[in-house]
Formats: sequence, structure tokens, C-alpha cells
Amino acid sequence: MKKIFLLLTIFSMVFTSCDPLEDINEELDAEASAIVGDVTYTLTDEDYDALDLSYGSFSSEDDAKAALPSFLANKYSVWGKGSSALIEYQLYIGNADGISDYTYVDTIFTFQNKDYPGYINNAFALYPDEDPSDILAVNFPNAEEGDIILAKYKQFTSEPVAGITNLLEADFNGTLSGFDTISVLGSKGWYSSSYQEYTYAKMSAYNNGENEDWLISPEIDLTNQSNLTFQVNQAAAFVSDRWDLINVLISSNYSGDQATADWDVIDIQTLPTGDNYDYDYVLSEEIDLTVYEGKKIHIAFKYESTESVAATWQIDNVVIKTPGVEGETINYEGFYTFIDGSWVATEGVYFINDADFSSMGLNNFGSSIPADDYLPTFLKTKYPYAQEEDELIVIYDYISSSSGAQLRGNLYTFSNGSWVGYESTITTTLQLAHDGATWVPDNTIKYEFVASDYTLIADTFRADYPSSVLNLETYGNISTFNWTAAQIDEVVNVVIKNSFSGMEEDQKFAVTIYMYNGSSQNVTINYILKSGVYIRN
Repeated sequence: MKKIFLLLTIFSMVFTSCDPLEDINEELDAEASAIVGDVTYTLTDEDYDALDLSYGSFSSEDDAKAALPSFLANKYSVWGKGSSALIEYQLYIGNADGISDYTYVDTIFTFQNKDYPGYINNAFALYPDEDPSDILAVNFPNAEEGDIILAKYKQFTSEPVAGITNLLEADFNGTLSGFDTISVLGSKGWYSSSYQEYTYAKMSAYNNGENEDWLISPEIDLTNQSNLTFQVNQAAAFVSDRWDLINVLISSNYSGDQATADWDVIDIQTLPTGDNYDYDYVLSEEIDLTVYEGKKIHIAFKYESTESVAATWQIDNVVIKTPGVEGETINYEGFYTFIDGSWVATEGVYFINDADFSSMGLNNFGSSIPADDYLPTFLKTKYPYAQEEDELIVIYDYISSSSGAQLRGNLYTFSNGSWVGYESTITTTLQLAHDGATWVPDNTIKYEFVASDYTLIADTFRADYPSSVLNLETYGNISTFNWTAAQIDEVVNVVIKNSFSGMEEDQKFAVTIYMYNGSSQNVTINYILKSGVYIRN
């Protein structure tokens, strides 16, 4: 009976152990087929595109932690448990403090003709000795302490003289200069654009069938004006002799609905060729507007296309001239802050104006014209006596290829003889490890003992473990025949805490030690910080 009982027991063990052994074998097979790899990798432009990061950076570390595991799983598909990867990537950390106060300023005040003190004499700019603060005080009587305004105005560079002045001047420099757009038919519309030295308003319905689109100026007050003339600088291509499809119009009763207003065609004789691919600009003759004196008018550019004709029309500049005060002017843009009851120029902030851009051979910064390529040199020229650690917020016009005109800026610091921009995007790294199932973020710091560490060990433990220290100093390694596992842990704690102070709970280390365990070799042991002590992990 005893033999039968034992035999049944053996059979029972075989059958009840079947499934667990199968699982164990599967796990062993999986571990055997997995490759343990270790890589340091820098993300490329192609990688960012694959991760749908069009700006070429992550916006937070959490985003990187969420996206990189699947990226690594695809890139290193045969790697398994124990693998590690240190990924270098670009991280957007945002602008320097205070920049958004100016790039997203609540109030932008553009001086109109009537705002200038010399308006009654048709002086549509500030005289050299006039201060824009006085005009701001009149227009913002309820300002509160700390309010910020971006003021845009013209100022004569020298004392002006009697002559001809521009009652209206629209240059479409990154914007539509206050003109309204109305799309009556078709999916296309007017927009601001630029090419080489030109900035302009553009309309084209190429390959888009029938369209009707209007570009209409703000109201132009001709009250008390005389001897007025109109002039436009324009380019037109692919016209196909259908000049009737692109017209410059004028109305004295437009009130928001172009369909109900009366429009007169401005008969321009000096025109572009209209030929295909001819984008040369042609300045029109001066058109007499005497008939509109004393009225309030709107100028409109009306574009139409058919199934077979779709011109490309570009308006570079529009002016209405009148007798008045003339002289060279400069366009200024600057920030003013309301302090102690007065508007004062904001300290520590500089706005790049038109003259500044011209000095750099530019109209604006943009996607293909990075500000950092120009501003350090510009600032060094403008501020030749800058001192170490001087700081300046610089704001500028920026034309984005995707979202158009906007304000951007940066903080610049004078350091070691150069102006250096604040880095809103930094290079950083993320450590990840494979846990057998997937890649997970891992804070492990890899550290290999150096000569000074072995000296520290000898000095620290000479009294406690004299024979072990003697062996270390004789052979230059940690022998497992002389040092117990607990003693090695003591050694690791001393070295890590000496080299890495202030680590947070759960910080991990992969410590590589030159050891002797039958042969001399580097051995890596993993540790984690728990309650102030590094223990094996």
C-alpha cells in the first residue's frame, strides 16, 4: 500500500504542476529571446515629425514620458527586460518672466491723424520735441496704476516744412493695415504676405473657380482737405486682359455693406503688364480726388475671378496726398506704463521699430528669419557701453508662415561681451528602462567608481575593516572574498552620498564597481534610496 500511495503522489505532482511549468517555460523562453540593450539617443527632426511634434520639442516632461515608451518600443522592438535608454530631447520651458506682459499687451494704440497736435495744419506726425505721453493722457483718462500700452506713432526726424503730406498711408507690413475683408463668393480671401523686400496685401483665386472678394479701407475723413490725390503701388499677374475683374473703387456712402453702397471706379492708366509670372510693381499716376473733398470716403480693391481667369493681385502701398507739412518721419512703436498719474516710457523694454529693421536689412523677423541671428549684433551696436549682466526685454514684429503677424520677444542678457537670448527651449534627457513588458521612465543614475572613490573607501573603513582595506590597496579592487555584501552596501552608501548629496526618496543608482570574484571585472549593482539609505533594488 505504501508503494501505491507514493506512486499516486508522484502522478498527482506531475499533473497538478503542468500549467505552472508551462508558464515558467514560457517566461524563460521570453527572457532567452529578449535582447538587453543600452543606448544613448538624441531625437532627430524626423523623430519629432513621427511624434507629431511640429515645433521640434516637447511642451512638458510629462508629455515626453507619455510619448517615448512607444517610440522606443518601435525603434528597439527586440529589446527586453533590463534594457535602458537615455533619450536627449528638446523641452520647451516657456518665455522668460515678463515677456507675455508685452507680447500679449491688452491695449495697442495707433495714432490717427487727428491725434497729432499738428493735425489742423496737416502735420500727421509728432514734431521732434513732442512727447506721445501727452496724447496718451488725453485718450486714456481713466488709466490705472501699472497699465501698459503699446503706442504706435510717427515722428518727424527734424523740423518739418510746408509741402505735401500723406493723409492716408497703408503699407501692409505684415498686416492688412486696418482694411476690412469681405468674401462674397468662393473660398479664397485677401491676406497679408511678403516676398524679398516687399510686404503686401494679396489675393489670388488660382484653380478655385469663381470668386468675389473685397479689401476695404477704414473711413478716410476728407473734411477741410483740398488738392487731394490718390496713388497705389501694385503688381498683377495672370490678368489675361481681364482688367475688368480687378478694380480700385471709391465710395462716399459705404457703411458696412458693400452691396448697398455706391462705388466709383478709379481710372488708373499706369498699370502693371498683367502678364503671366510678371510680379513687378508699378506705381500709378496721381489720381485727382478733388470731387471728394469735404466727404468721408472708403477705398476698396475688388477682386473677381472666373472659371478660366484668376489673376494674382498684390497691393504694396496706398497713399492719399494733401498739402500740409512734410518732412522725413520714422515709425515708432514703444511701450508706456502708467505710473504715479503719468504715462512714462517703460524701462528695460525695447521695441524694434522700422528703422531698426532697416538697419538689419529686414522688414520683420519670421519663420525663416530667426531674431537670434540678428539681435545680438544689433544690441551690441546700439548699446556699446553695456555692462556685464545688463538685461533688456526686446519685443519685435514677427510674421509666422502659419498664423500671420504677431508680437514676439525675448530677454537678452549681456554676458562675456555679448548679448545672449534667454533659451525658451532647452536640451534635456530622460532615462527609461524596460520592465519586461514595456518601457517606463526611470530615474536611475549610472555611476562608475573612480580612483578617488576607492581612496575614500580606504580612508573611511580602514579602522573597521583593516584586512579588507589592505586587500583593496594591494590589488585595487573590491574582493568578494574580503568584503561581505553588507559591507559593500556600506561602501556604496558612503560613495554615493559623498558624490550626490540631497537626492530625493526613491532615487535609483546603477553603481559599477571594479571587483574580484574569481576574476577582476566591473560589476554593476542597482540601488534605490529608501528612508535615507541606499538598498539593493
